[in-house]
Amino acid sequence: MLLAAKRFKSSWVEMGKLLVEVRHKDAWKEWGHDSFDSYCFRELRLKKATVDKLTKSYSFLDKHEPKAMAQDDIAEVAPPFEVIEVLAGAEERGQLSTQEYRNIRDSIWNPEGSVSELKRELVDRFPRPEPEPPSDQAQLKRLAGLAKKLAEELNAFKKVPRAVAERAQALADDVAELVRPDAEA
Repeated sequence: MLLAAKRFKSSWVEMGKLLVEVRHKDAWKEWGHDSFDSYCFRELRLKKATVDKLTKSYSFLDKHEPKAMAQDDIAEVAPPFEVIEVLAGAEERGQLSTQEYRNIRDSIWNPEGSVSELKRELVDRFPRPEPEPPSDQAQLKRLAGLAKKLAEELNAFKKVPRAVAERAQALADDVAELVRPDAEA
């Protein structure tokens, strides 16, 4: 069981490597797909976000550990995906320097270490920035969609009095009006 679990956890390296190769060689074109993302979703049932995580994490390790990545047993000895994903993201955001990687290198390659503890430490050390709040226009579009959906649902439900459904439709129309570019703020 331990061996199977270890293979399962480390197989991300092989998948990341193959995805990077397919993308680099544009092999997906030969296979009749419109894009790399389309190939991954249709053939492999992998979402774009998953593919991005795998390829970024593999590329991170390949950049920082080329000798280790060339070993035949890399899939068995590679650091856990969860840890490398955090580091790849930190580097992409400019939070992780080469020197900082060298300082934590031994801890990520330690097979005895707790993956969850190490990940928690790295997430604390390299936090993701807070996402930008959606623009007012984006929020209005979302609210207009919700108001429209509510009006449709109320109109379709026969137990709702007609006057209530009409007020909901009027509200949906008013909110939709706010979304138009020429609407005054």
